[in-house]
Amino acid sequence: MGQPLQAVKGFRDFLPEQANTRRYVLEKIVSTFRLFGFEPLETPALEYASVLKGKYGEEEKLIYEFKTRGGDEVALRYDQTVPLARVLASYHNLAKPFKRYQTQPVWRGESPQKGRYREFLQCDADIVGASSPLADAEIINLVLNIYQNLGLNITIKINDRINFEGLEKKYVAAIDKLEKIGESGVLSEMVQKGMVEKEAQEALKTLQNKPLTANLQQILDHLKQMGTDMEKIKYEPTLARGLDYYTGMIFETVAEGSTGSICSGGRWDNLIGNFTGQNLPAVGFGLGFDRTVEVLKEQGILLETSSSASVLVTIFSPTYLANSLKVAEKLRANNINTELWLDADSKLDKQLKYADQKSIPYVVIIGPDEATSGKIALKDLTLKSQVLLSFPEVVDKLSNSR
Repeated sequence: MGQPLQAVKGFRDFLPEQANTRRYVLEKIVSTFRLFGFEPLETPALEYASVLKGKYGEEEKLIYEFKTRGGDEVALRYDQTVPLARVLASYHNLAKPFKRYQTQPVWRGESPQKGRYREFLQCDADIVGASSPLADAEIINLVLNIYQNLGLNITIKINDRINFEGLEKKYVAAIDKLEKIGESGVLSEMVQKGMVEKEAQEALKTLQNKPLTANLQQILDHLKQMGTDMEKIKYEPTLARGLDYYTGMIFETVAEGSTGSICSGGRWDNLIGNFTGQNLPAVGFGLGFDRTVEVLKEQGILLETSSSASVLVTIFSPTYLANSLKVAEKLRANNINTELWLDADSKLDKQLKYADQKSIPYVVIIGPDEATSGKIALKDLTLKSQVLLSFPEVVDKLSNSR
């Protein structure tokens, strides 16, 4: 028996209404990246496996890796930070600081569940070549602005990896699960990994009471100078972040009324040195695009939109085909997203039903009366109303409705 006609588990199809909604959110994110002066970067889906391996700690087991027919050991892009480091190591003449954003899919061998997929879009922004805490503050400010533009109320949990000095990675990995498994679960895992229970308790308590580091204080001071709402920033000394390449400030973003991180990042000053032997300061984040879209929908902030078109130009009959074609082209020339009906013999009712099914808000009708008067009938399918307008009035109406 053949495979079922459905997407592979953990992978998804996006029908037009979903794809339009996702594109709307992505355009808002990208416009904020550009507002802050970040430039786009694209990297291949495949990297040599050696480029990716050894960079992700316990999560490395989720890398999709395989051998090509030519014998190359390759892997699908796991995140966009390591490929960025490889780019910086490969191209030496890039202006520094190098501020880039990247919006491409990544692949991880996850156990699929709500909000977690094997293929998903990630939206990254990084500043490479700036070691100042001002760069860290700029990154945090960028995240705050993205979610403000999306209308989502968030909190950014912030910490400094220096707080974990003296603790082995295996214990840091356990502490990173504090929110998920609770204090008893963390202590149990630390003991299981080799620490005496009393020492584990003391280590966790000491960490929970760590004061702000001087580095974090500088970052917060810069954020205040930027006019940031400081109530959205929360110091959390047990926040660890699982990836091995972070070196300083780290953060996670959570949405009010929701659980789990929707955006996370930090400073990663040593990763590029893995390729070149010379470290280059860097700070940035990866925004969980799919999780962000889901939270926006859950909170009623985002409604799915079914059509890219603002208006459907109908064809009343073959006699008035030329009129409809002319109006459709003129609307497009005025930057109005316009769909043209493509069968001159169709009944008008069928055309109206199609527009309604696709949630196209307006319909243009040009019949004998309209052709004689030189006017256009514009039907509002939302309000169930119709008006007779001149072409400039139609353009004005449709432009103001977007």
